[in-house]
This record gives sequence, C-alpha cells and structure tokens, in this order.
Amino acid sequence: MNTMNCEEARELLPAYGDGELDLPRALALERHVDGCADCAAALRALRALRQALRSVPYHRAPDALRARLRASLLPAASVPPASVSSNTRARQRPRRDWSRWAMPIAASLALAVGLNFMLATQREQDSLRDELVAGHVRSLQAGHLSDVVSTDQHTVKPWFNGKLDYAPPVRDLAQQDFPLLGGRLDYIAHRQVAALIYGSRKHTINLYIWPAKDGELAPGGQGSEGYNLVHWRHAGMEYWAVSDLNAVELRHFAELQIVAGADKAANAPNT
Repeated sequence: MNTMNCEEARELLPAYGDGELDLPRALALERHVDGCADCAAALRALRALRQALRSVPYHRAPDALRARLRASLLPAASVPPASVSSNTRARQRPRRDWSRWAMPIAASLALAVGLNFMLATQREQDSLRDELVAGHVRSLQAGHLSDVVSTDQHTVKPWFNGKLDYAPPVRDLAQQDFPLLGGRLDYIAHRQVAALIYGSRKHTINLYIWPAKDGELAPGGQGSEGYNLVHWRHAGMEYWAVSDLNAVELRHFAELQIVAGADKAANAPNT
C-alpha cells in the first residue's frame, strides 16, 4: 500500500535523482510517482535540469586564481598554537569555521547564477518559438500570407528595400520543389523582420530572417504546438523556418537555403 504523500515525495526527489535513497524509501517513492502525475512531472523536470547542467561547458580556473582563492580562505595565523593567546584563538576560531563553508557557499552561488541564466535563456527561446508559430498561424488566414506575391526572387527581394534596415537574402528553390511564393513584413522579437513564403506540395513554409547577433549555427529542429521549426544562422543572418511540413523535409529545406547562399549567381545584386 502506498502511504507516501506529495510533500514527502518532493523532499525525497533530489536524493532519489542522486541515487542516495535506501531501497525501501526508493521503492515507496517510485510507487507514489507511478500514481501521481504532478510528482512524475517534477521528477522529469529534475532529470531534465540535471541533463542540462551536464551539458554546460566546464572551464577550469587558472592555477594562479585557484592559488589566490585558497590563500584567502586559509586561517591567517602562522605562529605555533602554544604561543597564541586564548583571546587570539577565540578570535581566529570563527574565521576557521567560515573558511570551511566558504567554498561550498561560493559554489552554490555560482550554480544559482548559472541556473538562473540558463532558465532565463530557455524562457526567452520558448517565447520566441511561440511568437514564430503564432506568426505562421496568422499568415495562413485569408489575406495575411503575402504582402508581395511573386515566384521571382528578383521581384521579392527589391520589395523589401526601404522597409527594413537590412537586405534579406531571397533564394529560388523551385527546382528543388520548394517554390518561392512571395514575402511580407512581420513583427517578431520586438522588431520588424522579413518573412519569405515557400511552398512544398500542399504545405506552406514561413522563413523568418533577421540579422544575427552570434556566429554560424547548423540547422536544428524543434517542435511546438503541432508545427515544426528549424533554426540556423548563416552569413550574418538568423533564420527560422516554420511549417506543418515533416521535420526531415523542413531540415532539408534549411540545408538547401545554405547551399543556395553559397551560390554567387543566385545571390548576385538585382539589376
């Protein structure tokens, strides 16, 4: 019979994740988690957090910095204990006690800062994905898909002139079965961005483009609300492709965009 409640289970989850519970309590916790959706979700979240922490790059502190930290945490007294007065020892004892806990406290603070940064970044990415999917869904409503309707990249590309503070690259992939259908302006991540529209059989692909803040990034797939997204950075631009097209084909579309970007003829200035 399972007598463990949620409060008891939540207190034991960290120790369970570290493999520190004895067998009876581990079995009791597992029985509770099997029948409690909330605690099962908490356990999955804990495991996901641990996995994310393991993936964070580790950088070893320089030896000089490590030496200074150790020196600052060691007791200052260097004279033999017998020659130190009882008052002096009394004053030094709190410092020795503090030094024993200084490194764990510092490590905990560093971990907390790292976790907050990681969670804030994750929330920002989740919010961006929600915006992109919402923009894609809006575009599928009547009259919202394109501001300029054309299968000609030399018509679509000049249309953005003067409307944005950058020139989005526009590529024709009709021969690869991803015909260009047009383009429009959209508002994503607190700025106006270019949205190019491509087709693939009966599917619509919205390709959002804006200047990148970071370097190159290979295409990576994600899913949200029944739609697939592929994100990459190339040649100073950030790309997000959104569609109900299957993930494999959407990633292939992204790879074709990168290949076309290396084609000098395809990227020649319009005349």
